[in-house]
Amino acid sequence: MHVTGRRERSATWKSVNSESLLYFRVCSDRMREVFAREERNHENMMQSRTHTCNALRLSDAGSQVTLVGWFENIRQVSKNLGFLQLRDFYGVTQIVFETEEMMERLEGVNKESTLLVEGTVRERSNKTNTIPTGEIEVVPCRVEVLGKCTNNVLPFEIRQSKNADENIRLKYRYLDLRNPEVKDKILLRSHIVTELRQRMNDLDFVEITTPILTCSSPEGARDYLVPARNHPGKFYALPQAPQQFKQILMASGFDRYFQIAPCFRDEDARADRSPGEFYQLDMEMAFASQEDVFSVIEQVLPPVFEKYGVYDQASSAPFVRIPYLEALEKYGTDKPDLRIDLVVQDVTELFGQLDFVPFKDHMIKAVVTDGYTATRKEIDKMCADVEVETGNKAYWFRVDENGSYVGGISKFLAERKEEVDKLLGLKPGDFVGVTAGDKNAAVKTSGVLRRMLGMKSEGHFRQACYEFCWIVDFPMYEIGEESGEMEFCHNPFSMPQGGMQALETMEPLTILAYQYDLVCNGVELSSGAVRNHDPEIMVKAFQLVGLGEEDVKAKFPAMYNAFCYGAPPHAGIAPGVDRMVMLLAGEDSIREVIPFPMNKQAQDIMMGAPAQVDERQLRDVHIEIKMPKEEK
Repeated sequence: MHVTGRRERSATWKSVNSESLLYFRVCSDRMREVFAREERNHENMMQSRTHTCNALRLSDAGSQVTLVGWFENIRQVSKNLGFLQLRDFYGVTQIVFETEEMMERLEGVNKESTLLVEGTVRERSNKTNTIPTGEIEVVPCRVEVLGKCTNNVLPFEIRQSKNADENIRLKYRYLDLRNPEVKDKILLRSHIVTELRQRMNDLDFVEITTPILTCSSPEGARDYLVPARNHPGKFYALPQAPQQFKQILMASGFDRYFQIAPCFRDEDARADRSPGEFYQLDMEMAFASQEDVFSVIEQVLPPVFEKYGVYDQASSAPFVRIPYLEALEKYGTDKPDLRIDLVVQDVTELFGQLDFVPFKDHMIKAVVTDGYTATRKEIDKMCADVEVETGNKAYWFRVDENGSYVGGISKFLAERKEEVDKLLGLKPGDFVGVTAGDKNAAVKTSGVLRRMLGMKSEGHFRQACYEFCWIVDFPMYEIGEESGEMEFCHNPFSMPQGGMQALETMEPLTILAYQYDLVCNGVELSSGAVRNHDPEIMVKAFQLVGLGEEDVKAKFPAMYNAFCYGAPPHAGIAPGVDRMVMLLAGEDSIREVIPFPMNKQAQDIMMGAPAQVDERQLRDVHIEIKMPKEEK
């Protein structure tokens, strides 16, 4: 073995050090140049404006300023007098043109061009409190067009964009987002996400990002598939949720995980659901129970809702807990709006005896309110709205001031009036809505009727608050409406209550799961569960829906194998960020709080997606397009 001598080593190190020092000197000189250039660029950037369009106040009168922004509007009084509104991200400042020469600077300049304005701040004679800068105005000495708007006709007025057709708004989303009202919703979203992230960090959760390209997994919706160029005939899938990855993280020894996770599902749009892509506050906890998850959510969400919501009141811990079957029975839905204090009552036994054909051999539900004083026209409109939403009719009658039944189906109740009064506790002035049908139809329709009556009944709807509740004890299994076979009711990865013993000894449709939904003001924010971390229980649970051990290993190989190496009990949940922001912003449509949403047909009409690709791209990924044949 060769041993380097001290002198040899010293010479070597001197050589290395000399080269290293030279290298570091060169790097340092280059870095100094970079830093100096960045500093100059930063100074130049700041020199483009001294203030934002929301910053100037009366105390700035007499100051020389430089503003930049969009040419929003101008009120031209004469050829030498005009009042221009300059708008940037932060607000609006009035610019006063007082000479013909300055007015000529704007000739041929269209609204929504970007301008630089240098001038002097002065007190405004016609002050206004409608904007923070309403006490001042700027008299310009220089105006420069920074970016021309080449179209002299806009698709819509910027501040009126929310009144435009939705597809036009989405096509010109970059103009729509200039509307301060629209922009503020996106800014609100940013603040909420920041707050959620901070609160999760404060509770010792670790933020970990999980893969976007993964394998297809049966999550309940259609996957978005991505062809694998180097693996002909095989596909990646965009994750419907990070479900398997976060459970594998628990098996990997991470104790508390979260991320603001993108999820991808090929499903139809609704008012509270965006097609394609959405985001959720995804979290999972090791060695945790249902109670641990509830505790975290009840610490994190109420302060955020109170701080950023249109209402400043939110449920405090603990949230109301309602078993799934009780929610259907009492509220006609598993997403009850608890701001409404009306309840659904089952009247099948009595009303089924009436001589009224729609009630024969059906389940019958009733909702009673003493605060609904609508006209016949208004009642008919409400019943029509119920039918549009549910596909089922709603019926009604009223108790007049003498205690008699009037209107609707009242004539069919006359002979059983005493029994009906006793069953429903009726008194003069009460209004009764009634639904009938098979079990699912009667329940669903009663829930919609309860909601509509509650919102229209005086004294039964406490609107200005956020009412949270947990829906718990979901059935583990159900009979699928389309398949007619046993299916998982909620989440296939959930732990059955009673574990293996329940799976082996109980009728499957009676088994409950440790599954839960978080609901706020009638909107489902999230589903969650205590996970099935035991491979033997997992295999048994899937056997009941016709899938054997080999199927489980094939469909979920990584998670199944990870659990075979000693997985901790774990539980989690994933509240939807988009729905949270929608509620907090007081919007009815989720698209109002997403920067670049798709339309109802899952199209991004601003970017032109989905779009055709050329033949070469298809060959690269070994795909041939076969269009469906047109029907003759």
